[in-house]
Amino acid sequence: MSPREYDETDVRVRPGRGSRPRTKIRPEHLDAQRGMVVTVDRGRWGCVLGRDPDRPVTAMRARELGRTPIVVGDDVDIVGDLSGRTDTLARIVRRGERRTVLRRTADDTDPAERVFVANADQLLIVIALADPPPRSGLVERALIAAYAGGLVPILCLTKTDLASAEEFTAQFSDLDLTIVVAGRNDPLDEVEALLANKVTAMLGHSGVGKSTLVNRLVPEAHRPTGSVTDVGRGRHTSTQSLALPLKFGGWVIDTPGIRSFGLAHIAPDDVVAAFSDLADAIEDCPRGCGHMGPPADPECALDTLSGAAQSRVQAARRLLGALREA
Repeated sequence: MSPREYDETDVRVRPGRGSRPRTKIRPEHLDAQRGMVVTVDRGRWGCVLGRDPDRPVTAMRARELGRTPIVVGDDVDIVGDLSGRTDTLARIVRRGERRTVLRRTADDTDPAERVFVANADQLLIVIALADPPPRSGLVERALIAAYAGGLVPILCLTKTDLASAEEFTAQFSDLDLTIVVAGRNDPLDEVEALLANKVTAMLGHSGVGKSTLVNRLVPEAHRPTGSVTDVGRGRHTSTQSLALPLKFGGWVIDTPGIRSFGLAHIAPDDVVAAFSDLADAIEDCPRGCGHMGPPADPECALDTLSGAAQSRVQAARRLLGALREA
């Protein structure tokens, strides 16, 4: 500086900046209460405290969570106004660890996976026997997604008054798959016994009678139902996932009718790992093995298994074939 008198004009202060130091330390929210997400709608999450349907709360995502995805079925910690009164808003400050996930990609070439249900115990795959005609491809894809996500799959057949189930279900006889019927005239005792005290996600094409089944299980739900178009596809009536409490215990999560179910995020090992009696064997497979056996995978360790295990190998390879076609 030139040898002149030093004064305050020589000090440069950046305007608009506080003197308080920034910190990444976040409050622990020890008073937060655990809840379950039951709806998601435009930045607002409908939750129930303690999984009690009589304690509803609407919440927003806390700023510290950033863009952490929160979906129906997630366990979350909530603070703020937990009264559930109209126009009150709480905050979700933590998302619990997910036990299971149901996920898919937009198509088979898109590697970006999207979780749309969390923490479900079971996946109820709803298939109509006619109008629209049943598609075994969806069942295979849903089975793969269930196994990879840790859910127990159940095949549920509707519109049983229009066609026989034997021919279609015979395709899955070697998969050790639970199959139930839930047509309009079928009693739901067996279905209710499987769903009791479980969280069950429902999946199916539009028009297969999924919403009709939900309304039979939860009469007060009043889910809209639709018809099937002339080209054999159903009209979308459910547009968002919704968790509904069951009077006999447990929850059912109604998901929107799907037109595509991409599997780009799933690897062959994910499928075989779901077969507990085969999971150890693939540890001896060479790197990159697709577990399909000769000629594609001549050194697959699954071929060393014998006896009853080979029937399980063939069941797994059927699903792997569907994954490879995808």
